[in-house]
Amino acid sequence: MPKDAPRRWDRRMQQRLAHGEAAALGELYDHFASLVHGLAHRVLGDVAAADRITREVFTHIWENPEAYDPKQGPLRSWIAMLAHQQAVRRLRHTESAALADGEGTPEDLERKVHRASAAARADYIVTAMPAPLRAALELAYFQRRDYRQTAADLGVTEDEARRRLRLGLQLLATAHDIPAHTEGPTGTTGYGRAL
Repeated sequence: MPKDAPRRWDRRMQQRLAHGEAAALGELYDHFASLVHGLAHRVLGDVAAADRITREVFTHIWENPEAYDPKQGPLRSWIAMLAHQQAVRRLRHTESAALADGEGTPEDLERKVHRASAAARADYIVTAMPAPLRAALELAYFQRRDYRQTAADLGVTEDEARRRLRLGLQLLATAHDIPAHTEGPTGTTGYGRAL
């Protein structure tokens, strides 16, 4: 597949949505519904709430296809950003209601939102990273392999295994580099970086 094929697909999908092509929305849903639902569930910890967020995100996309700017980044990142923002907004609303009832403090709310955001971002980073990096991390983390065992399992040199593990961990470390406050779905910041 040519390197710019995903960008062409993103632009074409946006054009189809802008023309009101219902089949485009179905195709987009098939591609990204599990991503949206997974991110929302990770933030909210509630399947029913994640279902609602999924519907809200795809409704927003259907009603506002022009809100996506291919120059700002991949469609996948934009959709992940929408899901994350909606889920954080819902979490803030839910936790603010609990705060009003005397449960917790504003600091507790911000810590909970930040932890949920970082966890969702880490999940997104892992699913979006190239398969070789993901495979190395999964061997090291879930199967407790060191870099030598990882290299043997993957059939690569030890230097390559170390490189993959280091790069994968560097990507994961960025999960905590997000502000506790999140902009709305039409925020002014770009979305080239996931979430």
